[in-house]
Amino acid sequence: MRKNGIIAFLVILFFMILSPEAHASGSATQVGTNIGAILPVWTIIPFAGILLSIALCPLWTPHFWHDHYGKVSAFWAILFAVPFLFVFRGEALYQILHIYLIDYIPFIILLWALFTISGGIVVTGTLKGTPLVNSIMLLLGTILASWVGTTGAAMVMIRPVIRANKDRQSKTHIVCFFIFLVANIGGALTPLGDPPLFLGFLHNVPFFWVTHAILPHMLLAAGLVLAVFFFLDTFYYRKEKLHLTKKDAGEEKIPLKVEGLYNLLFLAGVVGMVLMSGYWKAGHLTVMGVEMEYQNMLRDVMIVFMGLLSLRFTPWSLRENNEFGWVPIVEVAKLFAGIFMTIVPAIAILKAGSGGALAGLLAVVNQPVHYFWVSGSLSSFLDNAPTYLTFFNMALGKLGLTEAAVPGALNAAAVTANPVFIGYLKAISAGAVFMGANTYIGNAPNFMVKSIAEEAGVAMPSFFGYMIKYSIPFLIPVFILITYVFF
Repeated sequence: MRKNGIIAFLVILFFMILSPEAHASGSATQVGTNIGAILPVWTIIPFAGILLSIALCPLWTPHFWHDHYGKVSAFWAILFAVPFLFVFRGEALYQILHIYLIDYIPFIILLWALFTISGGIVVTGTLKGTPLVNSIMLLLGTILASWVGTTGAAMVMIRPVIRANKDRQSKTHIVCFFIFLVANIGGALTPLGDPPLFLGFLHNVPFFWVTHAILPHMLLAAGLVLAVFFFLDTFYYRKEKLHLTKKDAGEEKIPLKVEGLYNLLFLAGVVGMVLMSGYWKAGHLTVMGVEMEYQNMLRDVMIVFMGLLSLRFTPWSLRENNEFGWVPIVEVAKLFAGIFMTIVPAIAILKAGSGGALAGLLAVVNQPVHYFWVSGSLSSFLDNAPTYLTFFNMALGKLGLTEAAVPGALNAAAVTANPVFIGYLKAISAGAVFMGANTYIGNAPNFMVKSIAEEAGVAMPSFFGYMIKYSIPFLIPVFILITYVFF
């Protein structure tokens, strides 16, 4: 493996050094260059490599992967970063610092805080995972997701769901539908729900615009997926009923109880800090060319503080009762560190639009239905937040709009309303949020839920197994119906 890695590195380094595009542009090493117009498509090989590693290594070499997934992530990151820095120097350093300072670090801070705080909320008592109970829990999580974020809702609800179904023989489908609904579709109604919508909020999309604009899409998607889940879970439950009846016979019934509710105050603090960073503009400082806004830095510091308060005031015994451990967040942090590094060329090429190597793909994106499927498909494999922002800017460019004009363009009652842009943004918003459920890496909570479920003994499918057995057969028909109804 080491030999093959060295050979791959030398091949990529060789071609990047000799890249005529890189040497033809003397400004390629200057900060501000449209680097996406220079990078060839094959620079996303390390990104494809890390995705394939996540998909195949747990199947082919599970013990190696369990012990060395962090090293594999680092390998692909270095494989891209070293030649990238060698060829593009200052611009490459800027791009890497930008994605880590602006995207990755706040991303991990938010995930860590929500994971830590929600881990202190414990639901105890006899809760049996019947189809009705499971459907109600998934419905509650779906509703909660738009107000505390998909990550917060997923972390609060996943352990009670797993605990309620501890005696079920078939429970993989429960976790997969949990990912569909709570970790993705449920976050479609506010900028707090999912990172792509929060980026839209930061770029002048009114806070409650998405609530009324995407509500019909979300109700149809969630309603259909929840109905399918109920019938599927009923099928499995009836097959197991005799086994479950025997389990119930000798079990003591314990009243339901929720402990650690004061952690809701810390969750409210996190939500408040996110809102603050969107409304308060306090200026910025520059770190090696990257503009760091004061309100965002304050937000991140205070979010960490909320997590530390939760650790300080929540007895560790509650976390033990919740089967809390740091493994899921560590795994997400290590893997997404590599993903965020290797995603740089993919996002840059997309942002270059007609000047980039994917110009042919973007040229055919000119109808809402195209925006829905292309932004959604890319969000399934790329981080859905920058993908949303890329297509958001692409729509503005097509219509000759500026960010300052966005509120007026989205106000259907105003003379400045732009129905075409409204249609584009509905499609982009729905695609980025809904289709993040198509893979484990489409949205950060997906991978975290998978890791928590596996730690609890649930046999989760592989990367491709999840797609083939669950997301493609159950989600794609729903998205096709949404296309015909709305786009």
